[in-house]
Amino acid sequence: MNELLSNLRAFIADKASNPEFVHHKWFIEWHLELVETLSKDMMKYYPEADETTLIVLSWMHDYGKIVDFANQYDLKYIDEGKQVLKELGFDENFAEMISESVKRFDKKDHLESENIEIRIVSSADACSHLIGPWVSLYWHENPDKPFEDIMKENVRKMGGEWELKVTIPEAISAYQQLHDDVMFHAEGTLKHI
Repeated sequence: MNELLSNLRAFIADKASNPEFVHHKWFIEWHLELVETLSKDMMKYYPEADETTLIVLSWMHDYGKIVDFANQYDLKYIDEGKQVLKELGFDENFAEMISESVKRFDKKDHLESENIEIRIVSSADACSHLIGPWVSLYWHENPDKPFEDIMKENVRKMGGEWELKVTIPEAISAYQQLHDDVMFHAEGTLKHI
């Protein structure tokens, strides 16, 4: 299984390194690896969670974004991701389960009732934006956007993600203060503009 996971990481890292992908300079280290690490950290509270599922979902949840940013939620990329997993040697049933998980993940809806692996990776994904350089990099990648628009987008993304995606109580207690601080400063800045 370790070889399959290594091959998956290498495949996705290669795709995410494509200069045509807007986040190619940082996405692997500062998002995908971070989501995997946070997911594994949360697993200590949920030993029933399947580690392989967590790792694969951590690396596959943004596959559509990596290969076609403008159309990242097109269902064809979920099917393509499933095919990638099968070609890398993952079992067909496992690949199907991951693709169904990505579909539920991508609905951008409340995830409290989803399985534990989806809830963990979803929580890790949202928390990664609080501890990684996402906010700063968003500025870097959008130098022509007005400051006010960037701040509004930060508030929208941070607020919406927290409400919909962070479903693990341990993640909430660990990151709530950081989330509140980010929101306070972003919203406070907007009031002064």
